[in-house]
Amino acid sequence: MTAEAAQAIGPEPVRPTSPGSDDTPLRVALLSYKGNPHCGGQGVYVRHLSRELARLGHHVEVIGAQPYPVLDQDVGPGTLRLTELPSLDLYRQPDPFRVPARHEYRDAIDLLEVAVMMSAGFPEPLTFSLRALRHLAARRGAFDVVHDNQTLGYGLLGLERLGFPLVTTVHHPITVDRRLALRAATDWQQRLSVRRWYGFTRMQRRVAHRLPSVLTVSASSRREIVDDLQVPARRVHVVPIGADTALFSPDPAVPTTPGRIVTTASADVPLKGLVHLVEAMAKLRTEHPDAHLVVVGRHAAGGPVATALERYGLEDAVEFVTGISDQELVALLRGAQVACVPSLYEGFSLPAAEAMATGTPLVATTGGAIPEVAGPDGETCLAVPPGDAGALAAALGRLLGDAELRRRLGAAGRERVLARFTWERAARGTVEHYRRAIAAAPSRAGRAARARRAP
Repeated sequence: MTAEAAQAIGPEPVRPTSPGSDDTPLRVALLSYKGNPHCGGQGVYVRHLSRELARLGHHVEVIGAQPYPVLDQDVGPGTLRLTELPSLDLYRQPDPFRVPARHEYRDAIDLLEVAVMMSAGFPEPLTFSLRALRHLAARRGAFDVVHDNQTLGYGLLGLERLGFPLVTTVHHPITVDRRLALRAATDWQQRLSVRRWYGFTRMQRRVAHRLPSVLTVSASSRREIVDDLQVPARRVHVVPIGADTALFSPDPAVPTTPGRIVTTASADVPLKGLVHLVEAMAKLRTEHPDAHLVVVGRHAAGGPVATALERYGLEDAVEFVTGISDQELVALLRGAQVACVPSLYEGFSLPAAEAMATGTPLVATTGGAIPEVAGPDGETCLAVPPGDAGALAAALGRLLGDAELRRRLGAAGRERVLARFTWERAARGTVEHYRRAIAAAPSRAGRAARARRAP
């Protein structure tokens, strides 16, 4: 057993006698190369899916790198634990892109991680997958299925060769982020920087093409995976995710703050469309001077969002909050008159589902999978084209000025989430694909063994 394996908390779960049967608890290794539950959807996915799998009676071991996933406790009747598989944490705050001291290097994977960073690339998907391969190879027999959360590193191919039943979730292809970042680049130097940073997408395309089972969260993402990553359509399956509807719920006793608009922007990147929302706020405040925006996220000093705030004189009308708890986010949403998702593209849009679950009326673009979550324009949300600041301003103004429309859309939005997008539904759908992967694994392992013996 490796040193990382020895850090796992508690004893190994007892091996089920028939993991392919419909009611036998499964032992799941859930891989997450980046698990911050307050920044980006991957950490949110790991936290909530692992909890619901354990509530269904399965035994889940989350294997993750920094920032480590945050897991819920006392979830039973299954078990849930975290095994830390540390990287060099090269992008940690307050010293991102740091060069480690000599004593921090442990092995060749660490050297590779630094080398890729020094070449302006992003090494974590590759190096985490190699560490996971080494870790799991030392624990063969400990798990019934391995579930990768969008790592798509070469190490996954090694796991398949070792006979591990393997399922991978791709929220959306990062090639979409790359395209939008290249489109937003203003000169050749920025374009070169984008190409270097997103160099890992070539690896992800090669790996995804060879994986036996890919889960994704929307029909829109499924189309992008088939087109961008060249994965055969028969291998890509949609399992929508959702909101914690017990936590994200309405509370009529909470007063709304006049003019408050809330949005979540986990990263200051073109894909999130925050620049267009800032421009919309400038237009909106000419008719609604009390309109103000609370952004759950941060923006880069000197970046496009900061530049737009200065250009329109909105520094006092836009507030950024970071590191807040789920309860604080719920309080923000309950106290808002409107929630907004201005993204140019989303593979699903957890912020939309969470706002709707809270009963907060939503203005959202039609980028990517957002319409699959937010629903029809005028029924469960107000929908606008992505990148259209004028349309955003008009929709926001319409909602701010119509209390009955806010009430109707808020109620209909929550009903839509309750019917379609809950974490329990997501967990049950995921388990179905675990069992299919387990049933198919012996035949794949046999074919791989025959291929290795072939001259």
